[in-house]
Amino acid sequence: MHIHLLGTAAGGGVPQWNCYCAVCREARSGGRVRPRTQSSVAISADGKSWFLLNASPDIRVQIENFPALHPANRGARNSPIEAVLATNADLDHTLGLLLLREGEKLRVHATAAVRRALSEDLSFASVLNSFCGMEWIEPSKASQALLRRDGSESGLFCEAIPLPGKPPRFSKAATATAAGNVMGYRIVDKRTGGRLLFLPDVAALTEAALQMLADCDVLLFDGTFWTENEMRDQELGKLSASDMGHLPISGPAGSLKTLAQLSVRHKIYTHINNTNPILIDGSPEAAEVAAAGCTVGRDGMEIEI
Repeated sequence: MHIHLLGTAAGGGVPQWNCYCAVCREARSGGRVRPRTQSSVAISADGKSWFLLNASPDIRVQIENFPALHPANRGARNSPIEAVLATNADLDHTLGLLLLREGEKLRVHATAAVRRALSEDLSFASVLNSFCGMEWIEPSKASQALLRRDGSESGLFCEAIPLPGKPPRFSKAATATAAGNVMGYRIVDKRTGGRLLFLPDVAALTEAALQMLADCDVLLFDGTFWTENEMRDQELGKLSASDMGHLPISGPAGSLKTLAQLSVRHKIYTHINNTNPILIDGSPEAAEVAAAGCTVGRDGMEIEI
C-alpha cells in the first residue's frame, strides 16, 4: 500500500491566516516550524488508482504537489482519484469536495449523519449535482473491497470504525447527536497484508478502537491539541479539546501514554492544530513525542507497507 500524507494540519493550516501564535510566527519566519496544509491522505494499492481519506480545503494545491494525482495523457480531462472517504462532516475534511466539482461523478464514502449534515445544512449534494454529480456510499463496518469507478477491485479493503464524536458546529438537525458523526477507517492491502489505521478525529478511545490500535502497520492518529485547555491558555478561544471532540496528546489520560505502549511500526500524529507545540522542531513536546516512538506528521510524508 502506498500512503502519502497530503496535509497534516487541523482546520486553518499552519500558519493560520489570522493567527499570531508562537507556532504561526515560527512558520512564517522560516524558523523551526514547517508550514502544513489541512489534513488529507492519499492511498493506493498499485500507485495508479488512488483514494482520498478526507478532502481538505487545500486539496487543489495538494494534488499539484503530488504528481501521482495528476491527470494522465488519456483524454482532455481525467483523474486517478477513485473516491473520497470522509471521517466526519467538519469543514477542514470536506470543503475540498467542492473543489473537485469539475470532474466525473464524485464518489464519497460517508455515514448517514455526515451525508445529512453536508446535504441539509450546507447543500453540498445540491451544489455538486449541478456540476459533476454525487454518489454516496455507506461505509461498511465489515471489511469490504474498495472499488474503482468501473466497479473493479482496487486491491484495498476497507472497514469503517465508529467513534464517539460530536456533529459539526454548523449542524442544525434534530438528530445531530445520533451515531455516525465520526468514523475511522482500517485499510488493508490485499496483496501485501499491509494495514493502515486512520483515526484523525478521536474524542475518546473506545474499547473497540483500543483493540484495533495494535493491529496495524501504520497508525495515523489525532494530534490536534497537546493539552486539554490549549486554546484557552493561549487566549485564542474558549473551547477545550474535549469541547471540540479531540483527545489531547499529553497528560495521564492523553493519547501519547497509550500510543507509547504500542509496538506499531509507524505511529504518526496528524490533524495538528497551529497552536500545538509539537510542531516546533526541537521543542520539549516534540522530544516527548519522539521518545514515545511516535512521529509528528508532515506534508509529503510517504510510507509503503
